[in-house]
Amino acid sequence: MDRAAEIQEMVERESRAYETYDAALMLTLFHPDMVWVWPPHSRAYDPMEWVLRMGRFDQERWRAYLQKFFDEYEIVHNSRVTKKIFVSPEGDGGFAVVDIDSYWRKRDGSGDLPNKGRACKIYTLMPDGWKMLHQPGTMQYPVGT
Repeated sequence: MDRAAEIQEMVERESRAYETYDAALMLTLFHPDMVWVWPPHSRAYDPMEWVLRMGRFDQERWRAYLQKFFDEYEIVHNSRVTKKIFVSPEGDGGFAVVDIDSYWRKRDGSGDLPNKGRACKIYTLMPDGWKMLHQPGTMQYPVGT
């Protein structure tokens, strides 16, 4: 099996879930122990600034959160370019570095939500396939890093 291609499919599935506003599809990505930590802005490199967006994965709570987001926002554009995929020598862990340029607009016109930068999506291989174990939020790194 091509483990890197399997991880790329995870990246593409996440993008598809956003583009189709499909909370159920998004939930297929997450490991049961995932906790979603997020920087408050794209240059918050210091984890002292980060916030806990959602606690440990809970399917119903996360579904409600995602559905509320999808109900409130529409996607204007969504570009994701995978820059690197690394798989452990054992083939049971990996990560994808993805450059993201997505833009969301509040459906009632009251605000926009840009998301532009680089994300590191960390995956672990479970008996039922790859699951996202962690992803700090999207950040814009200094040139040359």
